[in-house]
Amino acid sequence: MQISSFVLLPSLILSGFIFPVEAMPVIIQWVAWLLPLTHFLPILRGLILKGVGITYLYQDVIWLFVFSVFMLLFSSLRFRKRLT
Repeated sequence: MQISSFVLLPSLILSGFIFPVEAMPVIIQWVAWLLPLTHFLPILRGLILKGVGITYLYQDVIWLFVFSVFMLLFSSLRFRKRLT
């Protein structure tokens, strides 16, 4: 639980949920664009608040898809099954 706060809190702050990403310094913007939550928030806002379709949100959807494939491949390579 304590370790998750080290991941969750910076993700919330850097994602644009509290402060706009465009108002952050450039280096921090690069870090923010690597976080999946930064791309999920525009999708969420677009679907719930604006009611737009996937055609307007395809860039963020593609980025989340690429991130999920990368994490799946990384985790499957890191997983070691031990028979003892």
